Amino acid sequence: MSELLLELLSEEIPARMQSRAAEDLKRLVIDGLKARGLDVGEARSFSTPRRLALVIENVPQGSPAISEEKKGPRVGAPDQAVQGFLKSAGLASIGDATIVKDAKKGDYYVAKIEKPGRPAPEIIAETVMDVANKFPWPKSMRWGSSPFQWVRPLQSVLCLLGGKVVPFEIAGLPTGNETRGHRFLGPGPFKVKNFDEYEEKLFAHHVVLDAAKRAATISDQAHALAKEAKLELVADEALLAENAGLTEWPVVLMGAFDKSFLEVPGEVLMTSMKTHQKCFSLRDPKSKKLANKFLLVSNLVATDGGAQIVSGNEKVIRARLSDAKFFWDQDLKHPLGEMAGKLAGITFHEKLGSQKDRVDRIEELAFELAGACDADPQDARRAAGLCKADLVSEMVGEFPELQGLMGRYYAEHVGTKPEIARAIELHYKPKGPTDIVPREDQGDAVAVAVAVALADKLDTLVGFWAIDEKPTGSGDPYQLRRAALGVIRIVLENDLRVPLGKHIKQGLALQKITVKSASGLADDLLAFFADRLKVFLREQGKRHDLIDAVFALGGQDDLALIVRRVEALDAFLKSDDGANLLAGVKRAANILAIEEKKDKKSHAGPYDLSLLTEKEEVALAAAIEAVKQDTVGAIQVENFAGAMRALSELRGPVDQFFDKILVNVADPKLRENRLRLLSEIRAATLTVADFSKISG
Repeated sequence: MSELLLELLSEEIPARMQSRAAEDLKRLVIDGLKARGLDVGEARSFSTPRRLALVIENVPQGSPAISEEKKGPRVGAPDQAVQGFLKSAGLASIGDATIVKDAKKGDYYVAKIEKPGRPAPEIIAETVMDVANKFPWPKSMRWGSSPFQWVRPLQSVLCLLGGKVVPFEIAGLPTGNETRGHRFLGPGPFKVKNFDEYEEKLFAHHVVLDAAKRAATISDQAHALAKEAKLELVADEALLAENAGLTEWPVVLMGAFDKSFLEVPGEVLMTSMKTHQKCFSLRDPKSKKLANKFLLVSNLVATDGGAQIVSGNEKVIRARLSDAKFFWDQDLKHPLGEMAGKLAGITFHEKLGSQKDRVDRIEELAFELAGACDADPQDARRAAGLCKADLVSEMVGEFPELQGLMGRYYAEHVGTKPEIARAIELHYKPKGPTDIVPREDQGDAVAVAVAVALADKLDTLVGFWAIDEKPTGSGDPYQLRRAALGVIRIVLENDLRVPLGKHIKQGLALQKITVKSASGLADDLLAFFADRLKVFLREQGKRHDLIDAVFALGGQDDLALIVRRVEALDAFLKSDDGANLLAGVKRAANILAIEEKKDKKSHAGPYDLSLLTEKEEVALAAAIEAVKQDTVGAIQVENFAGAMRALSELRGPVDQFFDKILVNVADPKLRENRLRLLSEIRAATLTVADFSKISG
C-alpha cells in the first residue's frame, strides 16, 4: 500500500471557491479511482490561495483482475436485445457467448468477461486527467491556445505515488515532484517525497497548508492584539474564513481611523471595512460601542513590522468611511416619509406593481394582523408604510445588506416611536433557517415588528401565487419557501392565533389581480404551508404523517393549533391506549374497505340501535357517542390533551368488540348494522385526526 499525493498549483483562487473545490477534488478523485477498480483508504484535501492538494492513504499497487459472468437474453430473443447484450458485455458477436441450457425457463446466453488488473499509476493518471478536464468550478478560464479550463492559469502539477512521480500531463504541464512555497516569502522550487515532507517544507517556505490552522492563527493573533489594546474583537466567522482563504502566511496588524467617523452607526462602519478591506472591527468590551481601530490580515512578514501595510490600509479605510459618512449625512436630509414616496419609481415585479404598491398592501395586511399579534393597529400600519423606505437611501444603495437597519436609524433620528423604528429593522426577519425571529419576549415592543413581518411575507407569497410563479423542484427564484418558513416560525415561536386562510384571501383582494378561484388559490397556498410545516417539524423530530392526519380534517389554517394538535396526537399514540386504538381503527377501516368493495356501496351512516343485540356492540355504541361529545367539547376549548384522553375511552370497547363480535354474520341486516357501527369508529376519531393517514 502506498500514499498518493496530488497538488495543483495555480494563480490565486478566489477565497469563496477554495473550500468547495477541495471537497470536490477529493470526492471526484476517490469516486473515479473506485469506479476504475482501485479501492483506496482515507483521503484528505486542502486548499490555499494558490493550490489544491489531496493525499490518499493505502493505495494498492493496482486493480485486481476480474472474472465474471453476465447473463444475457434467451436464445431466439429479438435482435435488438441481443445487440444490447453484446455491447454491454463487450463481445464482438453472439458466437463469443456461451449458451446455458435451462429446461424450465429456456436456453439463454452468458458472456464470460475477463478483465485484467491495471497498475495504479495508469489508473491514477487517467482519473486525475479526467477530473481536471471536467472540474466543476463556478467560473473558469482558458489561457494560451489550449482548450483546457481552470479557475486561474495552472503553474505546476505534483503527483506522487509512494514517492515516485506518476507521469501524465495537464494543460501541457508534465507532472513532477516539485512545488513552490509562498509567492514572496518562499518562492523557490523544492522537491518532496511524501505528504509529511510536503506539509513540513511548505511551512518552512511560509505556507500553512490547512485552512483551519490558518483561521486559528488569525483568530489567536487578532484576540491577542485586541486584548493588548484593551478592546474586544467583533467575531465574524465568515470574515475569518475569507481571510484564511486570502493568505498562505497570515499576519494580523492593527490600524486606526479618525474618531469623527464614530458619529456614523457602527454597523455601517463595520460593513464598509469588511466589504472593502476584509478588516475586523473592534469594540469596547464594557459599552460594546465600536472603537476607532481595526484589524487587517496581511500575507507578508514585512521588514518594517507592517507599518507601510497599516498606513496603506488606513488611507483606503479613511476614504471608504468618508463615503459612508457622506451617505449618512445626505440621507439624514430626507425624512423616511419622503423616501417612501419615491418607492413608486421602483418596480417590485412587472405583474405586481411598484414597491409603493407593495407597501400599500403590506399596510392593510399589517393593520388586519395587528390584533392577532397584540400590536397597535395604527402603529402597525405606520411601520408598514415606512418599512421599505430606506431602499431609496444612499446608504442602502451602497450596502444592500443594511436595508431595514438603516430605516430604523433614520426613523430614530427624527424621534419616531421605538416600536415603529424597531419594526422597520426587524420586518425582514427571519432571513433564513438560523436567523432570529422577532418575538414579543425580546422587549422594545416587538409586537408591531411581528405584524409587519407577517404582512410582508404573506404579501410576497400571495402575490407570486396569484401570478402563478410558484417554486418548482428545480428552483425557487423568489425565495418563497423561505418566506413560508418565516411565517411558520414567527407564528409558532410567538404562539400566535392567525387564521391563514382569511388573511390569504385579504392579501389576494389587495393584489387586484383576477384569478380563477380565490378559494382554490388559498387552498393551494395552504397546502404549500402544510408541506413547509412538515419539513420544519420533521427537522425537529416530529412525524410528518401526523401532520397529514390533522390537515386531512380540512379547514386547518391555524398553524399554532395544528402543531399543538400534532404534539398531543404524538403523545397519545406513544401510549398503550393510543397504539392499540390505532390498530383497532385501522382494523375497522380495512374490514370496511373490503366489504364496501365487495358490496359496491358505502356503509357509512347511522346504525340501528334496536339491532345491537350483543353487550359488546352496545358498549361500543355507547362509547362512540360519549367520545364524540367529549372530544368535540375538548377541541372547542383547545384542550387537545383532553380530547386524546376522551379518545382513549374507545380502546377497551373496540378491543372487546373485535374479540367477541363477528361482523360478517349471515343475517344481512345485522351485518349491515355492524358495518355501520365500524364506520362510526372512524367518524368518532375524525374529530381529532384522520387515523387512516397515520403509519403503523
